[in-house]
Amino acid sequence: MSDSKDNDGKGKTLSLSGGPGTVRQSFSHGRTKAVVVETKRKRVMTPKPGAASGKPGGRRTSSVGVSDGELARRRKALEAAQAMEAERQAKEKATGDAREAERNRRRSEKETVAREIAEKEIRKQREAEESRIKVEEEVKVKAAAKEEKPARAPKDDTAQDTAAAQAGATRAEAGRLGPNLKKVTPPRLPDKKQPRGRGGDDRRRSGKLTINQALGGGGNKHRSMAAMKRRAAREKAKLRGPIEHEKISRDVKLPETITVQELANRMAEKVAAVVKALMTNGIMATMNETIDADTAELVIEEFGHKVVRVSDADVEDVLVAEEEDTANLKPRAPIITIMGHVDHGKTSLLDAIRKANVVSGEAGGITQHIGAYQVTTEGGAKLTFLDTPGHAAFTSMRSRGAQVTDIVILVVAADDSVMPQTIEAIAHSKAAGVPMIVAINKCDKEGADPNKVRAELLQHEVIVEAMSGDVLDVEVSAITGQGLDALLENIALQAELLELKANPDRAAEGAVIEAKLDVGRGPVATVLIQKGTLKCGDIFVVGEQWGRVRALINDSGDRANEAGPSIPVEVLGLNGTPEAGDVLNVVSDEAKAREIADYRAQVRKDQRAAAGAATTLDQLLAKAKADETVAILPIVMKADVQGSAEAIVQAMEKVGNDDVRVQVLHSGVGAITESDVTLAEASGAPIIGFNVRANAPARNSANQKGVEIRYYSIIYDLVDDVKQAASGLLSPEIKETFIGYATIKEVFKITGAGKIAGCLVTEGVARRAAGVRLLRDNVVIHTGTLKTLKRHKDEVKEVQSGQECGMAFEKYEDIREDDVIEIFTTEEIERTL
Repeated sequence: MSDSKDNDGKGKTLSLSGGPGTVRQSFSHGRTKAVVVETKRKRVMTPKPGAASGKPGGRRTSSVGVSDGELARRRKALEAAQAMEAERQAKEKATGDAREAERNRRRSEKETVAREIAEKEIRKQREAEESRIKVEEEVKVKAAAKEEKPARAPKDDTAQDTAAAQAGATRAEAGRLGPNLKKVTPPRLPDKKQPRGRGGDDRRRSGKLTINQALGGGGNKHRSMAAMKRRAAREKAKLRGPIEHEKISRDVKLPETITVQELANRMAEKVAAVVKALMTNGIMATMNETIDADTAELVIEEFGHKVVRVSDADVEDVLVAEEEDTANLKPRAPIITIMGHVDHGKTSLLDAIRKANVVSGEAGGITQHIGAYQVTTEGGAKLTFLDTPGHAAFTSMRSRGAQVTDIVILVVAADDSVMPQTIEAIAHSKAAGVPMIVAINKCDKEGADPNKVRAELLQHEVIVEAMSGDVLDVEVSAITGQGLDALLENIALQAELLELKANPDRAAEGAVIEAKLDVGRGPVATVLIQKGTLKCGDIFVVGEQWGRVRALINDSGDRANEAGPSIPVEVLGLNGTPEAGDVLNVVSDEAKAREIADYRAQVRKDQRAAAGAATTLDQLLAKAKADETVAILPIVMKADVQGSAEAIVQAMEKVGNDDVRVQVLHSGVGAITESDVTLAEASGAPIIGFNVRANAPARNSANQKGVEIRYYSIIYDLVDDVKQAASGLLSPEIKETFIGYATIKEVFKITGAGKIAGCLVTEGVARRAAGVRLLRDNVVIHTGTLKTLKRHKDEVKEVQSGQECGMAFEKYEDIREDDVIEIFTTEEIERTL
């Protein structure tokens, strides 16, 4: 085993010839090496005496120290492992057999397909050879028949011999070629038309698709007629050269903003071309980005199209008023607005004319809504009256009444003369450019002086006829009915001079006098028709709202089927509450009404956003700094009609000063709802209801959240309460009152009490609870209160002038001789708006 030659240098074994403890290794080329190794004896486990039997009841162990239970468990584990291994081998064998069977099946299928293809190719070749042979024989037969025809009359043995010789030569040539028969080209026949017999020419079916051609592959395929036509067209186009299409110039409608893709679609150009044109102009834009009209105009002109500028406001072009044909105009009733100061008897005068009692239904006896009524006089003439409020808060209502009226009746009380709202009514009438009739009311009362009224009107450039002017004036009394006939006569005369006419046969147009949200009926608008006739079922748009007329209700509360010019009606069927003063227009279809309403709503939204965006950062910071010293009273307000809500908001804006102001968080029309309570709770604001009430869920929510709800029916009380609440936010005014002076004669330092000033009261009186200022060389160096005031050894409340006392300052001891102490009292005075 130590001989290296026996192993030939490969797989050398360890040798023990080197002695005990060493092993000699043999390598190739006769090299050996002795290695010292350590041998370990095999450990033999010998059981202890008595271990086999064990103690009674103990576990039995084997000779190697393993218990029988452990051996059984190991045996079971070994058997389970052997079973699993056998199962795995069986599965692998089954899987391998299945794979081998699948491979054999696929191999046999491929061989079968290849065999079929080969057989089909052989069959096709055999059929092709047979057809060539058949064609060749037919050609030969026809050639032979043609040669025999001229020699049929005189029999020529020479010609027959020649033909026979040619036929023999042909057959010999065919036999010689054998399988290469396809190289033989059949001789071309003369131009003479060949007969189209059953077994003759086969050109008739040359373009038909046969079963053999379909199954045989591409050997005998032919191009379709459509492909041949396309090929011919392409060749002709190549001969003609490239065709230059004439550029089509289009009128492109261009709105204020447009996307790149929409611009390309309107020009009928590729989007990539438009993007490339924008890039050449230095604008990097994708197909979905929006560009402005000026940039789009440059691109459109670059592509050779014409620009037609359009605007979103073009949707309202359908509402543009057309010129009326004078032949279609018919007389209409005049619209008279009654204006004047509050409590001058406007509504009472109108009640006397209408023989009604509207004033009894007004809260507080004052008009707080704008009303529209139609009156028929004894002579049959119809008059439409608008009754406006006289309170200072209803300026917008009076302004709307003056804008839609034909005649203004200025009511002035003879016992009160010209008042602020009287002056305002005169200004509205002059701004609207409508004639005025002065009605001097309450002439039946004691102390009435109509001449004083006429004289005071002169100060405002209103000259009545009694004073050689052109303004009609009538002395009336709503209680006794004095002068009512004369007033109606003057109204009829003035209307006759105006020659009021309108076309009732066109689409209706009117003005919203008032709007409200009615429970059960929804949004309701009081509309005064100015042109055309409004009928049930008409589709209309009014401001930001639209709708279809569901019902028309006149001033008497009765339903009407239609309303002509100068007739006031309540319109039901709106989708929302419009603003008072909006114009109602009838349109042709619902889609148009929706489009116009959506456009107006978007414009209103943009205006609000622009108003907020126009504020600079410096302005915002300045406003925030100014608001730090301003107390704000937030309120949430709901009213019964739009006009009242507008008037209350305007009145609230006027309440306040530089230190406090009222902020209306939300104003609306209709009952108080849970959303209003939630808003009020979040902002800590009270809810004000003007002629409206909270619904049951809102009341329960307000009680749970502790939100205050106040109800009002008179605008005076509402404004006064808000002013009082705002006044409570004002900081009180501090008023100082001087009560005396004292001079420090000597300063004493007492342990535990600090410095005490020995003073002489030189003027007034010194009080313990008063405030003091320490003056040194007439300069205030400290302001505070007294800690103690003593005379001799007693603590006193006050010391009179000319007496000495001791004073100590609260938390201040920097006092010196000859300092002067100023003594004063402070008083808080409550401020009001």
